[in-house]
Amino acid sequence: MPKYVSLIGWTEQGVQNYKDTVARADAAKKVASDLGASLEILWTLGEYDLVVVSEFKDDETATAFLLSLAQQGNLRSKTMRAFDEGEMQAIISRT
Repeated sequence: MPKYVSLIGWTEQGVQNYKDTVARADAAKKVASDLGASLEILWTLGEYDLVVVSEFKDDETATAFLLSLAQQGNLRSKTMRAFDEGEMQAIISRT
């Protein structure tokens, strides 16, 4: 399944509700699981508040999931499609 890395920053609302962050993460994992996806969520120090490594069946499902999270108003994300070693080797073999 395609992998994604999301760099997440809390909005002002998200900061005000920081005590709920673990519960929000658990809820996000449940929604992702219902979509057949998986999330690894890490809280970080620095420019971003969280880093999420996820797997979704396709870009459209990943995008719909991220839009539904953003709609709640607690976060903004920057998401990148990630490739593992095997996927990268297959890409290189096309050149």
